[in-house]
Amino acid sequence: MIEGIATVVKNAGSHYLLSALPLWEVFPATLRGKIRLKASEITNPIAVGDRVRYSVEDDGSATITEILPRDNYVIRRSTNLSRQAHIIAANVDRAYLVVSLYFPEVKLPFLDRILVTCGLYGIPATIVLSKVDMYRDEAPEAVAAFRAIYRSAGYDVLETSVRTGEGIDELREACKGRVNLFSGESGVGKSSLIKALDPGLDPKIGAISTAHLQGKHTTSLYEMYPLASGGYVIDSPGIRGFGLVDVEKEDIYKYFPEMLRASAGCRFTPCSHTHEPGCAVKEAVDRGEIAPERYNSYLGMLEEDKKFR
Repeated sequence: MIEGIATVVKNAGSHYLLSALPLWEVFPATLRGKIRLKASEITNPIAVGDRVRYSVEDDGSATITEILPRDNYVIRRSTNLSRQAHIIAANVDRAYLVVSLYFPEVKLPFLDRILVTCGLYGIPATIVLSKVDMYRDEAPEAVAAFRAIYRSAGYDVLETSVRTGEGIDELREACKGRVNLFSGESGVGKSSLIKALDPGLDPKIGAISTAHLQGKHTTSLYEMYPLASGGYVIDSPGIRGFGLVDVEKEDIYKYFPEMLRASAGCRFTPCSHTHEPGCAVKEAVDRGEIAPERYNSYLGMLEEDKKFR
């Protein structure tokens, strides 16, 4: 029996594709049943990006025998009040959260929930504003306002256009030598961005053969791709809902960088930053130092937290 360690590069239900990174030599594997039963509240016990131990039988079939400890992961809860959660990706060096101002219109509370989750698990996040050629001339004020909200909060905002090539070289350079998660709502241009980074890829079709992944789960399409310029990208399906997991209500503000900075001046500790007198966060909102859109997202997360509990 042969044993080894590899990274999960595609997840299709109970079937996986592995590669011993940095080598890109992909092979199929299945999951040992005992592991599947351990995480009853997680819909997928293994995620793309997971490092796993595997064994190869005499007939050449590979079985995943152990999930190695994760450095980090991005996880979401369904917004239908389900207790189950889903791991989007594991062992990520940076998350690129792709949004478009219009077509589809950006939902700031949705974006803020992902940013909180990245902060919770220590994953650096960059906001990628796509399709800027479509609306910068028509709505320059909206572009500037969006950029100001998130740069003032402490996030990088990269403006990109697949059509004109703006920002693509910068994004490609930033991805080198890293495992990069690309995530966002459906229709924001995520797959087109990945293809622009490496024209040899086609995330919509799948650069990795699915010959071993027959069955009803082949549309999951959580998949990692190697970039010809260096590094890897994880493409995830468009996300419709993003509920928070593993964060206490009183700690949510800590993952809003601008609120955390301001909270040092609050009169009371702890402070919920909702009704207390002498709250430095509310005062910063009133002065325009914290964007009201971000503060409203925070209040929405407090309400969401009540539902899940």
